[in-house]
Amino acid sequence: MIDELPPSVTGSEAQLLLRPRRILTPRQFVVLFVLIAVPASVVAGYSFAMGNAFAPAFAVLDLAIVAVALRWVWRSGDRYERIVVGGQRLEVRRSPDDASVFSAHPYWVRLRRASGRGGPGAVCLGSQGREVEIGSFLPPDERDELLGRLRSMLAAASGRAPVEES
Repeated sequence: MIDELPPSVTGSEAQLLLRPRRILTPRQFVVLFVLIAVPASVVAGYSFAMGNAFAPAFAVLDLAIVAVALRWVWRSGDRYERIVVGGQRLEVRRSPDDASVFSAHPYWVRLRRASGRGGPGAVCLGSQGREVEIGSFLPPDERDELLGRLRSMLAAASGRAPVEES
């Protein structure tokens, strides 16, 4: 998901916030866990009644692993990349600590699309021998949109006309 943020200081810089799409809401994750837990508990109870003394312990362990996995999946959706483009700098910041991973003057930044397996791949920014991949968690159509937005943002920041890709 690509969101355009308002400038931190009026008219000073443009910002893009890149986040992975979430398929389920928190409530839907709880419902999913309940839909897994109820049948597992019924089967464990039936197995215990038939003489399997370890079935309840196994069910609790299984549900704990499923809960941890669901929590990990949800937390992985919290990551983001923030791209700040101004007249004097382009900066890429990443979660969890919002640390800067790339910074350069917009005039000298190269924007390219790396070739990937079976089609277009990663969007990369480079300058002075350094290169960083951005939007790795975005689907291909959103990467195309990101490429177009960044191309026009870089052109505006550096005072050049947007370069058309041939």
